[in-house]
Amino acid sequence: MKNLSEVEVDMEYTIKSIETDDEEMKSFLFTLGCYEGQKVTVISVLAENYVISVKDARYSIDSELAEAIIV
Repeated sequence: MKNLSEVEVDMEYTIKSIETDDEEMKSFLFTLGCYEGQKVTVISVLAENYVISVKDARYSIDSELAEAIIV
């Protein structure tokens, strides 16, 4: 199991879990469509920002969020 900060760019992965004790972070990721079973692709990495694609939408998340998403 890897988190999103460790995966290859332009490869599609399935989210296995969201690992964080921060309920606000879990809720925020859920509003983006990041939840168990959903497909996610890292489009690019710029410094500490990850551009991800979820459900045909693109979002920029920081490394803390990327590390909470387990694929």
